[in-house]
Amino acid sequence: MALNVLYLFAALLALPWVVWRRLSGGRPVAAPWARFTGAIAPPPPTPAPRIWLHGVSVGEVQLLTGLAAELRRQAEAAGRPLDCVVSSSTTTGLEVAAKRFGPDHTFPCPLDFTWAVNSVLDRVRPDLVVLGELELWPNLLACVARRGIPTVVANARMSKRSAAGYARIAPLVRRMLGRIAFVVARSPEDAGRFTALGAPRVVVAGSMKFDGVRGDREAPDVVRLRSLADFREDATVFLAGSTQAPEEQLSLEAFRGCAAAHPRLRLVIVPRHVERTPEIAALLDGSGLPWQRRSRLDADGADPEARILLVDTTGELSAWWGTATIAFVGGSLDGKRGGQNMLEPAAYGAAVCFGPHTRNFAREVETLLAADAACVVADGTALREFVDRCLTDPAWARALGGRAAATVTAQRGATEITARIILGRLTRTT
Repeated sequence: MALNVLYLFAALLALPWVVWRRLSGGRPVAAPWARFTGAIAPPPPTPAPRIWLHGVSVGEVQLLTGLAAELRRQAEAAGRPLDCVVSSSTTTGLEVAAKRFGPDHTFPCPLDFTWAVNSVLDRVRPDLVVLGELELWPNLLACVARRGIPTVVANARMSKRSAAGYARIAPLVRRMLGRIAFVVARSPEDAGRFTALGAPRVVVAGSMKFDGVRGDREAPDVVRLRSLADFREDATVFLAGSTQAPEEQLSLEAFRGCAAAHPRLRLVIVPRHVERTPEIAALLDGSGLPWQRRSRLDADGADPEARILLVDTTGELSAWWGTATIAFVGGSLDGKRGGQNMLEPAAYGAAVCFGPHTRNFAREVETLLAADAACVVADGTALREFVDRCLTDPAWARALGGRAAATVTAQRGATEITARIILGRLTRTT
């Protein structure tokens, strides 16, 4: 009850911000009323055991898509039916989830009010709940535990920073973690932090992110985008993906510094948030360089004069990475975001770089750097130097990309292990 009151107070304070987000034309808060009340459309009834998977945003939803596929594969091999539904907390996460799982198996995750969580549980009726990475909410875990439904945290990560924060509320965290059937951690370091905070059952499976990325440059969607953008065989594509300000400006400067000497160089910018398109479009207009929007390619075709492409659509980044020769992974230069998924371009064998601020992917970065399979760029100057070296020494860039792809391949397997653990716990429940 005390938590509900505290949450209500916080919700009232946040209400003007929620309204502003909707009216300002920016990215709106996802389904605020449905998440506040728990009044979601129930998934279709099924006689099969149901697993509710939750991923906060796009990255987690994509990770859980691969896990759901592996769960179904193992269940079918054992002759067992299985139904998977998914929730997310963001508009983009819900959009991706609807595409991957179907609209009738996708719903907004309730806010951590007791009534909202119970309403969703009444409608979804899961036999097991899977939380992606680090989604720990006291009321959610308490309501699920009271119904005897086991909870598993998949690809669990706990940075030093997060562990220090949780340590300040140690009694509450210990109670939350005590309600979790299994924490399946991505590394021994993450596992140790969960154990130190009171998680009673922790296992290490490795990072599922290595499984959740593709590497086939001849996949139909990659080939389609390459053709749509008219990227010919002799083109060198410098792709800056999941970018946030000021990374578009820095990527543009790196491209401008190399473009004259390398006429086949192309720049593709894929911002983390598509609603920033007007801001980035103004930046490109101000550059004086010809550019084109991705949304116009289908109708207009590729502009032969435009060497810069701004991807103003959602859900295509993983395929765009397959067109890249040189990759910069954003959210990593200003220290505010903690980085985005650098394993996607690595799996395709691109020459990958990212900034120094990658705490969200600390284990993955450590693995890539140990294999000399990626580079860290400290600032815009270093980014320009990296792009220039890839262009002037293509053999070095190919070798870097080759090591990246090999490293991703060598680390695969965590999803299979995680699915086996989940299905084993489900068997004990149903």
